[in-house]
Amino acid sequence: MRPVRISDALELMTEHRNQLGQPIGFPVPGWTPRPRPLRGPIEGRFCRVEPIDPGRHAAALHAANLEDADGRMWTYLPYGPFATLEDYRRWMETTCLRDDPLFHAVVDAKSGRALGIASYLRIEPAIGVIEVGHIAYSPPLQGATAATEAMYLMMRRVFDELGYRRYEWKCDALNAPSRRAAERLGFRFEGIFRQATIYKGRNRDTAWYAITDRDWTGLKPAFERWLDPANFDGEGKQRQRLSEMTKEAGGS
Repeated sequence: MRPVRISDALELMTEHRNQLGQPIGFPVPGWTPRPRPLRGPIEGRFCRVEPIDPGRHAAALHAANLEDADGRMWTYLPYGPFATLEDYRRWMETTCLRDDPLFHAVVDAKSGRALGIASYLRIEPAIGVIEVGHIAYSPPLQGATAATEAMYLMMRRVFDELGYRRYEWKCDALNAPSRRAAERLGFRFEGIFRQATIYKGRNRDTAWYAITDRDWTGLKPAFERWLDPANFDGEGKQRQRLSEMTKEAGGS
């Protein structure tokens, strides 16, 4: 985990000054509000990321989620687990069909099964900021190449297709797996907001991470090298870790 260095932040802040000699932020010439994320699929080699449809996805997702017999995947989410398909479908119909959060299903390319969900949220087109969250990967998706590719595909849409400036990841500060995932994906740690919220009757300190468009210029090639077939052996095992590549590219 590597926080943003104060020296890096000061360099960006002090390289420009106004007529009074005061340090100001770097200019963003010609900025215009960005489009909202599209309601359309994103195709990858290992998965497809597509807008949630309860009729198409609920049954497959619920069945995959039940493989998590202990309900560990729900500990740090404000909802779940869901005992029955009816409960899960009802939650999906009331929560997952809005424009913000904009929920997506992660569909495995080989089996065609929906195995996880993730969403865009806190979408701010005026300033080009968007967050990824509500990530709920079932056991068959956890650790799979498709799980990483889904995150890459969502980032690529945000930065390359829509032109956003900042992509955020926030989680319970006690959620070690989520924090490791953020760091592996190249998000930079920015700090902890103490007593940020309450969920499931308990306090949450929130850990903040982000990738900026400047970071993305180095991280995108790292993801593409990791996802390249040459990076996997005959058994599908990675030859080089993504965390090594994103670190070399300037991520966490």
